[in-house]
Amino acid sequence: MGNPASIVEEMFEALPTLRSQMYFKTSLTALSHAMEDQVLAGSERQPLIIASFQQERFYRQEAHRYARIGKLSDQVYVLSAVETQFCDAVDDYEKIDFDEADALTEEWHLVVVGDSYSAALICREHQPVVSKPTRTVGGPEPHLDQTRRFEGIWTLDRQVSLRAASLLLDRIQKYRPDLKKKIKRARTRFIPKVLGDALEVGADPFAQRLITYLQAGQYKQLKAYRAIALQEKRARLINSITAAIRRSLNPSEIFMIAANELGSVLAVGRCIIYRCAPDDLDATIQHEYRQTHLNSLAGATWPLKNNPLYQWVKAHHSTLAIDDISGEIAEGIDLSAALPRLQRWQVQGCLLVPLVHKNRLLGMVELHLDSSSCHHWDDDEIMLTEAIANQLSVALIQAEAYANLEDLNQQLADLERTRSNLIAITGHELRTPLSTIRVCLESLLTEPDMSPDMRQIMLDTALTDAERMRKLVQDFLTLSRLESRRVEWNLESLSLQECVDLALSSLRWQNSSMSAPSVRIETDLPEALPFVRADGEWIVEVLSKLLDNACKFTEANGQITISAQVAGPAVEVTVTDTGRGIEADRLKTVFERFYQEEGALRRSVGGTGLGLAICQQVVEGLGGKIWATSAGKDQGTQIHFTLPAVGEPIRPEKGQHLNRGQSASKKTAQAVTPETAADRLSAKKARHRTR
Repeated sequence: MGNPASIVEEMFEALPTLRSQMYFKTSLTALSHAMEDQVLAGSERQPLIIASFQQERFYRQEAHRYARIGKLSDQVYVLSAVETQFCDAVDDYEKIDFDEADALTEEWHLVVVGDSYSAALICREHQPVVSKPTRTVGGPEPHLDQTRRFEGIWTLDRQVSLRAASLLLDRIQKYRPDLKKKIKRARTRFIPKVLGDALEVGADPFAQRLITYLQAGQYKQLKAYRAIALQEKRARLINSITAAIRRSLNPSEIFMIAANELGSVLAVGRCIIYRCAPDDLDATIQHEYRQTHLNSLAGATWPLKNNPLYQWVKAHHSTLAIDDISGEIAEGIDLSAALPRLQRWQVQGCLLVPLVHKNRLLGMVELHLDSSSCHHWDDDEIMLTEAIANQLSVALIQAEAYANLEDLNQQLADLERTRSNLIAITGHELRTPLSTIRVCLESLLTEPDMSPDMRQIMLDTALTDAERMRKLVQDFLTLSRLESRRVEWNLESLSLQECVDLALSSLRWQNSSMSAPSVRIETDLPEALPFVRADGEWIVEVLSKLLDNACKFTEANGQITISAQVAGPAVEVTVTDTGRGIEADRLKTVFERFYQEEGALRRSVGGTGLGLAICQQVVEGLGGKIWATSAGKDQGTQIHFTLPAVGEPIRPEKGQHLNRGQSASKKTAQAVTPETAADRLSAKKARHRTR
């Protein structure tokens, strides 16, 4: 039953000379009270009063006034949207309810027609049409009654008042047909059959000045509300970023929250935040807020080196605001080369704010406007973005400090573990041989009648343990030199076969006094293997330690294999044994200092646990990599390392043929036995042993 027709529109159609004005709610309230006070003063006898309220809650605020007005006239009509208590009724005045589909729910009317006084207030609430989100930091205007605005007319012109009364009486009669006779009496008394046109919309000069004063005060109040809303929105946004920083030290999470919050508050087309360093050539966009009609930059590579906007901000450490990239740009910026890229990504205007801490560039906040926008970056938006950028800079510094602290804590834990292992190992590896040496020497000193054979055994035992101690000290010094980068590498082109031969000779020499069962060692090196670029003495050291380590953990009659193959620009060497094997979770741990597979104090074999750590330092220092593989416990172990290859593979000389069954490999099988092989060491190896 609701009538969608607007009384305001009908008035302007009937009286084209009328001009609409804008009123704040406070001004309309003052005008309404002035018109009602005119009636309450009793200056008019039995006037016609028609009041239309948008909602019942607005009517309830004025109900006591209309209870008094109803006693002064029998032609009082009050309209309001039907709600809980307001309904059609006859008290001292007529109540007419209308449904929510009626246009009256958006309008505010008050018409007073008397014998000598008439006034009309016909207004409709102003609802601005916004096609896209407004780009103001404060967002929409605060939803307060004081900021509501209405458009329409307020006049003392009798013809306008009569026209408005006639339209409202028509609307009332449609809702309340039972009031037909009463409405007819009102028309007969107040409204002539032929209504004239309004020649001039007049108003009392004093009242007009009062309304002007109220309007000016209302504009100031609205401006204050907007400033308060801006501060509130700004504080809320900064608080949300601060809360994210307190909740997490993950820059990625903080950047994502900041991009979404800042982009939505400022209602820009796109907001991206990325980390960068002064020397970076480009950045990968991971954190983005965008409007749905814009292409996404997420995952894209954003150029920095050839980006004049970024370069300007980096050089000045200052904010750059551009309303239109095709308009006037800051001095020193040439966008001719970057313009196609900006247009491809629908960037018409932009705001760049750097993330800076102590003159160090950490990242960038970029806000983009699309081509459909016509916007000027104001100071509030720039200040808000800079405030967020400052918070993000602090977050990055805190995250870096926390990461550094974690690294330091890890280093401290490693040092503590190293200290414990060092105490345990040196206590065992030093005290045991020292005790043996002391016992042997004391026996030689206190037992002059000892047989020559026993004396020789005592001397050999003391010398063996002294050599054991010397090796321990040598390993400590070697690892210290390697870790402190105090080693000078003598790089040259080497034959891997020669290095393997020297390592095998060294191993047999070291075990010359052993009487343990032999371990079979097999080499599998291709004849066409290229030279490697490395320091020969250190490569022999690495191979010797790997072989020694494999022998320790391989049972009697086991087998160790040394193989090599070309792996791209490098040669990969593998030392394989059939020993105890390594659990999968310990494959990386074995290269740590003082690592003992059985524990520092529960070992069935000797050693300091520094061998593989030294091998890792040497291989990585020569530009290679080293790693371990194993199928598991009692499944054997493979230690792999790579060295840079040099030149072409070695080919057999003309006239030289490979033996049948050898193919392109040279295979030899040797056993580590207690035979003396020191005479096979080359002069180069001898120099290595005396370092």
